Amino acid sequence: MCLTLSQVTKCYDDHTVLNAVGFDVAAGERVALLGHNGAGKSTLMKIILGLIPADKGTIKVLGTEPGSNIAKTGTAYLPENAAFHPALSGYEQLCYYLRLRGENTNQAMPLLERVGLAQAAKRRIGTYSKGMRQRVGLAQALIGKPRLLILDEPTSGLDPVSRREFYVILDELAAQGTAILLSSHALTEVEARTDRIVILSSGVMVANDTLASLRRQASLPIRLQVSASVGKADEVASKLSGDRRNGVMVDLVCRSDEKLARLGDISALGSLIEDVDVIQPSLEDIYSHFSKGGDA
Repeated sequence: MCLTLSQVTKCYDDHTVLNAVGFDVAAGERVALLGHNGAGKSTLMKIILGLIPADKGTIKVLGTEPGSNIAKTGTAYLPENAAFHPALSGYEQLCYYLRLRGENTNQAMPLLERVGLAQAAKRRIGTYSKGMRQRVGLAQALIGKPRLLILDEPTSGLDPVSRREFYVILDELAAQGTAILLSSHALTEVEARTDRIVILSSGVMVANDTLASLRRQASLPIRLQVSASVGKADEVASKLSGDRRNGVMVDLVCRSDEKLARLGDISALGSLIEDVDVIQPSLEDIYSHFSKGGDA
């Protein structure tokens, strides 16, 4: 495992920020760390990075203690608001970080190209947008081919195209064996681009599993959106005991274990049906369920 946490606890005075949190991140795995503001995500990341100690529990980063030379060399971190010297160009800033890491500065341009900043490499960072500064931060995080990547709201400030390109880079890194722990409030993005979901609520880990498994555990209703043939919506709604939504659409709600039976009912209507969409509970639904005390 690239990252192992067991019974990690952190308190400030009489306030418990993290309470016996434990999970693993394997090589090549993309794990989303979710939670409301104040849930303990940032504190947990600081502990993993060796910036603050845990009060209790065990933390292993690349098989060693947080903050050790091995952990620091093999771990990269990208904060939500990456800050750089405004008078330096993107190229100069990256060369500076490469020298700090003992790497050859000839890697600067390939890294900037990888994050889509080749055309702006010689411009001062003071002229960059927030999204462009975030890309500089990602380029900096990629120095040295990290084995563990810690990302805190990494797509903040990025436009939709840049967000898609960012996740393509993460997919490539995961395929090469990099372990990724990503904290984000952008649940729609995370839903399709991570392997496992960890949810913190008031410092307690309330979920740790794949999205498919969490859906089964939550047992939230599934929505079937049925497209009726022209002029047949009322008949379809009556036969299926559904709710007519507009001229051709009929909505059905069912439990997960009822889905196949309901699809059979729909199929039996033959030419009355044009199409059907199965709408599973979203990650936002799952997150809300477990954060409010759903069984983990």
